Amino acid sequence: MTIDPRTPVIVGVGQVTQRTGDPMTSLEPIDLLADAARSAVADAGGPGLAFDTVAVVEIMSWRYPDPAALLARRLGIAPRTSVVSSTGGNSPQMMVNRFADAIQRGDVDAVLLGGVECMYSRRRVRKIDPTLRLAWSQPDDPACPNVWGDTRPGSTQYEMAHRALAPTQVYPLLETAIRHAAGRSITDHQHHLGALWSELAAVAATNPYAWSPTAYTPDEIITPTADNRMACFPYTKRLCANLDVDQAAAIILCSYEAATAAGIAEDRMVFPWSGADAHDHYYLTERDSLAHSTAIGIISDAALDAAGTELDAIARFDLYSCFPSAVELALESIGLAGPTGGDERPISVTGGLAYGGGPGNNYVTHSIAAMVEACRRDPGSIGSVTALGWYATKHSVGLYSTTPPADGFRRVDPAITQARVDALPSRESAGIVDASGEVEATSVAFDRDGTPTIGIISVLLADGRRALANSADADTLLAMCAEPWEGRTVALRADGDTNVLA
Repeated sequence: MTIDPRTPVIVGVGQVTQRTGDPMTSLEPIDLLADAARSAVADAGGPGLAFDTVAVVEIMSWRYPDPAALLARRLGIAPRTSVVSSTGGNSPQMMVNRFADAIQRGDVDAVLLGGVECMYSRRRVRKIDPTLRLAWSQPDDPACPNVWGDTRPGSTQYEMAHRALAPTQVYPLLETAIRHAAGRSITDHQHHLGALWSELAAVAATNPYAWSPTAYTPDEIITPTADNRMACFPYTKRLCANLDVDQAAAIILCSYEAATAAGIAEDRMVFPWSGADAHDHYYLTERDSLAHSTAIGIISDAALDAAGTELDAIARFDLYSCFPSAVELALESIGLAGPTGGDERPISVTGGLAYGGGPGNNYVTHSIAAMVEACRRDPGSIGSVTALGWYATKHSVGLYSTTPPADGFRRVDPAITQARVDALPSRESAGIVDASGEVEATSVAFDRDGTPTIGIISVLLADGRRALANSADADTLLAMCAEPWEGRTVALRADGDTNVLA
């Protein structure tokens, strides 16, 4: 077939994992990212492309005013445009969708996109001596003028007042709502989580870039031990995303015309077929149900339709996997049975954020890089990558194959997908109330010594509004971990700017 010269194609990917004995000698984030970028160039077959754009996913472990401009200087290139993302694990796929569309239109020719975190080194330095300061770069660049993505915070003041802020405390709310909707006991659901996450651990054990390449058994994942403490019930440490990593990844995206002009071999080329983006009702308290995500299914269907293919044609997936609830929401919304339901297609090509590694907002750059390599090993197959930001809030999806798309890349108009989500039912926040209602979800945080510290309870009132409440009573919190509270009627009492269990 004749390939449209404007067709976007990924021609190079690079990943780097750093684990040094002395964190003071570790590469700083921008230099680790530069190594990943050089690996991507080498993967493409060497130099030859002239990058007009360098883009970097927001870095959490060290702040650079314009990390894309700094990366370009480290590499000795002079792009005309630098771009950074807003906060959110959806950012890498969202940026690929936007850049691929820009390449297809002829606005951009070649993009270097990457991200990095060095949280492992930074935290190790603090453990050695809290007064130590890393001599990492502090350039006086102006702030990057091009920030892509929704910059709103992930939580309302009301949600933050009730501790619904840290992902480790919010995702358990989604998990317990899912458990209740599935009708499982606590014991049965914990075994379900162990079986699901052991599938990811097995993938990580084969991933040369994985941070924790250990094929944990289900029991090793769900059983609290000295090195697998209960983080926030129902999640042990091994059920949580691992931010404590030094990892970088980069991809090279360009037009087919630019790739062939640079002499890049056909066997390096993986084509984005389509992409779509949307967010669920943005804040947690606005969602109709914490047990479901409508946006993931809507954008997945839209991307399949735009590519002219169907779900059964997808050979493998990388479902964003910060916590089990994120994967469970995706499986249900997309319409996948998953490995625990008899579908043998992989749901991860990295091992996920718990085992492959969870470098802040940049995990999906790693999953796209791994998907590119998987597609190269299985020419003609189609892979799907999903990405999410905040609390299963912002969503992006992309399809990939070594086969060029028949009609070029297609990005679904975000206004269309968002309108479909916005038209669906939502809820209002009840605010501070003295009222009774039905428990929808619970989350119980634990201290490192195994003591429960704070509980978050989501309660649906008779008028349909959602109220959040807290409890710090140890007996109550332990009871929430021993038997389901979801479905119970409880009384709430206003206590300043929060609700508490009466």
